[in-house]
Amino acid sequence: MPLFVVLRDGAELDEALSKAIKARNREDCSPRHVPNEIVAVAEVPRTLSGKVLELPVKKILQGTDPAKAASRDSLANPKALDFFVEYAGRG
Repeated sequence: MPLFVVLRDGAELDEALSKAIKARNREDCSPRHVPNEIVAVAEVPRTLSGKVLELPVKKILQGTDPAKAASRDSLANPKALDFFVEYAGRG
């Protein structure tokens, strides 16, 4: 499973930052939490109350029809879901 990150303004997802993120996950969590891939995204889909859509995004990445995984009407930023739908379809 990839790790999706929203970078601060002016930050760049380069090799040094990727290594730092992986090292931090390894130290603070465990080696099994180190992502295979780190992908920068503009924003993460959130519900109207501000909660991150973790499970629906995971389902989309695993091949579930996006319309069945998440209701765009319940999202504060429905366009943010588009990246994950496109990402899932790239394989």
